[in-house]
Amino acid sequence: MSARLLLVRHGETVWHTENRYAGTSDIALTERGHRQARALAQWAGRRGADAVACSPLSRARRTAEPAAEALGLVPEVIEDLRELYFGWGEGRTIAEMEAEDPAAVRAFRHDPVTGAFPGSEPPGQAAARAVAALRGLAAAHEGGTVLVVAHNSLLRIALCALLGIPLDRYRAVLPRLDNAAVTEIETDGEVTALRSLNVPTQIAPGATEGLPA
Repeated sequence: MSARLLLVRHGETVWHTENRYAGTSDIALTERGHRQARALAQWAGRRGADAVACSPLSRARRTAEPAAEALGLVPEVIEDLRELYFGWGEGRTIAEMEAEDPAAVRAFRHDPVTGAFPGSEPPGQAAARAVAALRGLAAAHEGGTVLVVAHNSLLRIALCALLGIPLDRYRAVLPRLDNAAVTEIETDGEVTALRSLNVPTQIAPGATEGLPA
């Protein structure tokens, strides 16, 4: 029996507004990030879920908590859902890194797996832990739905691994996941189907939103 996983990138942080790689640095949400978390909670209350899980980093926990409260649930904090550690790139912008070592940035842009920033967590290793965590959640909630709040790079490489896309293509195939947007997958632990990608949970002024199927 399969499970539905609603994969969500956390709300906006100060570093993300500056295009800095946050990685495992524990960076707080901006006020806009908190608004995104509240919008996600409203969406989740309409959509429904049987469980909520999140990364241990505070930006993910703070995004997950309002949704869990709306659903009457307690978030399960899963260490293996933390973001990749970006090593040399942690806390820096691409422009800052390029000014210091343009060859390293070229290598990363060409192949973010073999050209990962010096000292960073190998993307293949991060993908393996993320996939194991997501499959564990699916197995624990067969036939149900789990809202999972984690991180941009981690979720993209996990999606590639689950969907059979080469990891070195993650930046090209999935350029970004928007803050507090939902990507829905269905998995039985072996086969994974992509049901929707990067669906916003905030409603533009004057717009209406149809409930998801």
